[in-house]
Amino acid sequence: MTTVTFYQNHDSICVGFRSEGHAGYAEAGEDIVCAAVSALVITAVNSLEKLTDDEFISSEDEENAVIQVSFPGTPGKEASLLMEALKIGLQGICEDEDTKKYIRLIFREV
Repeated sequence: MTTVTFYQNHDSICVGFRSEGHAGYAEAGEDIVCAAVSALVITAVNSLEKLTDDEFISSEDEENAVIQVSFPGTPGKEASLLMEALKIGLQGICEDEDTKKYIRLIFREV
């Protein structure tokens, strides 16, 4: 199962996230859930880098399928919008009857 944890401040603004684990929907290389999550997460990270001026820290552990992003401060409007878009995309996967048991979203206040 892939677990994505969104870290939110007391105003419900996303100040980071952590995606971890393989979905287990199918064999490696054919897992459409893992591919969808990866595409959304990597696009979000690349978009933060190219489309915003926000500082953020990112790390990845390919072997354990972990990608983590955190903002040292409150993210700006563009970065917040990208984080909301990531949430919407992942929630879409969670709503599909065939794929929802392979992904879990957690929202944690920090």
